[in-house]
Amino acid sequence: MKKNPTVELKLPILKDMELVATHTSDVVAKHMSLPEEKSAEISMALIEACINAFEHSETKEDIYIHFIISDENLTIKVIDRGVGFDASSIELPNIDQKLKSDERKRGWGLMLIKELMDKVDYESDNTGTTLTMTKNKDTDE
Repeated sequence: MKKNPTVELKLPILKDMELVATHTSDVVAKHMSLPEEKSAEISMALIEACINAFEHSETKEDIYIHFIISDENLTIKVIDRGVGFDASSIELPNIDQKLKSDERKRGWGLMLIKELMDKVDYESDNTGTTLTMTKNKDTDE
């Protein structure tokens, strides 16, 4: 097998397209012999990442997802060519306060992604955003 093979998806911004990404992540996780719990965490993080790209990028272009497979981990890049965002302007939601209020129960995407994945980085400017998420294969890392 080629070292660090990559699976690439190009998704149009259509309803439920994030499910195509999660089906792909399930196949990749099986190929890597990842436990079901890790596969589920990857799927949840990927759904959040795709929805963020679909809803917040303001792009009409496709979203790109790269699954980079290695012996140690799975790295997933979610790439959009949208307006980007300023990470310093994002406020972490107060979960208790949100649950008790009538305001929308939204805004937890990045926080949830960081909880589900082992490493999360993002680069964003006015030409788009690349979110890079990594899930380690071994649990002791």
